[in-house]
Amino acid sequence: MRKLSALALAALASFILAPSSEVEARDQINIVGSSTVYPYGTVNAQRLGESGYKTPTYNPIGTGGGMKAFCAGVGVDYPDITGASRPMKAKEAKLCQENGVTNVIEVMWANDGITFSHSNEAVEFELTREEIFTAMAAKVVVDGEVVENPYTSWNQINSSLPDYKIEVLVAPPTSGTRDAFDGKVMEAGCTLEAVTGSDDGCTDYREDGRIIEMGENDTLIVQKLVEDVERFGYFGYSYLKDNGDKLQPSKVEGVMPSGATIASYEYPMARPLFIYLKADHIGVIPGIQEFAQMMVSDNAIGDNGYLTKIGAAPMVPELVDRVRNITDSLDPMGFDIADCANKVHPLKDAGYAFSSGLCK
Repeated sequence: MRKLSALALAALASFILAPSSEVEARDQINIVGSSTVYPYGTVNAQRLGESGYKTPTYNPIGTGGGMKAFCAGVGVDYPDITGASRPMKAKEAKLCQENGVTNVIEVMWANDGITFSHSNEAVEFELTREEIFTAMAAKVVVDGEVVENPYTSWNQINSSLPDYKIEVLVAPPTSGTRDAFDGKVMEAGCTLEAVTGSDDGCTDYREDGRIIEMGENDTLIVQKLVEDVERFGYFGYSYLKDNGDKLQPSKVEGVMPSGATIASYEYPMARPLFIYLKADHIGVIPGIQEFAQMMVSDNAIGDNGYLTKIGAAPMVPELVDRVRNITDSLDPMGFDIADCANKVHPLKDAGYAFSSGLCK
C-alpha cells in the first residue's frame, strides 16, 4: 500500500493518542452511503459481527451524502467505508484529495438493476426509455416543438398503455440511484437534442406535482406504491425482490429485470455497485479488510450467495478475480484519487457497459 500523507499521519495519531473511551468507541466500523447498497451492507455487517468483530453500523444517507462524509477527512471522526450505487465522481475524488483522503480502495463488488416498479394490483406495463422520459421530463417534443410537458396519463403517450395518471416517486439529487436513472433512462430516452442540438434539459424533471421526491428511503417508496396502483417509483432490484408479493417491475425495452439479465447487462438499467474503503483506517479500525473480503466472497456473491439471494447480480469472472485480488492484497489495481479527480480510471477504456461512467 502507498505511504500515508502527512495529513493522514497526523489524523491517525489521533487514534493512538485519543482517550481510551474514544478508541473503544471506534473498534466498530462506520459505514455510510447508498440506500441501494444498504440491504447488502447490513447483511454483510451481520455476518462480520457473527465472526467475532463488532457489527458495523451503516447510515444510508445516499451515495452523494456518503461520498461527502467519506471524503471529509481521515481519523476517528470520519467514516471508514462508503457504499455507492454509482462510481465515485471526479469532483468527489477532488474533495477527497483536498481533505487528505488520498488512499482509497474502490471495490466494485456486484451488479444491480434499477427497476421501474408499481403495485402487483396494477396492469402490467411494457415501456421504452423514451416513454419514461416523456412521462417525467419538464419539457418534451410535441409536433416538432419543445414544450412544457402536457401529458397527464400514460395512454396519452402510448395509446396501448392504460389510462393511468402519471405520478412517479423519485430519489433525491444526493442519490446514486437517481444519478444512474438519469443517465440510463432520462438521457438515453431524451428526445430534446434532435430538436435543440443540445442535451440540456434531459434530466430536468417536471415540477407540476407528478414527480414526487421521496428522500433516501426506498422502503417508504414501496409503501407508497402499494397504496396507489397507478403510481410508479424506481429503486434497486433488491427492494423489488424483497417486495415481490406487493410490487411488479415494468418490462423496459422488452426486457424484464432478473439476476441473469442484470448480470449480462441485457437489462438496460443495469449498473455496478461499489464500496470504497479508507485505506488509512485499515489495521486501525478492526475488520475493514475482512468486511470487504466477505462481501466479494463466493459465499456472498456466488450462485447461491447470501447477497445473491437478496438481489445482487454477479459480475463477469475477470472482474470477480480483479476485485478479490484487490480485497486480498489491498492493491488498488490502478485506482488513484488524483487520477479520478482528472477523470482517469483504469477500466475507463476496458469496454465494459459501465466503463464510460467511471470517474466522470
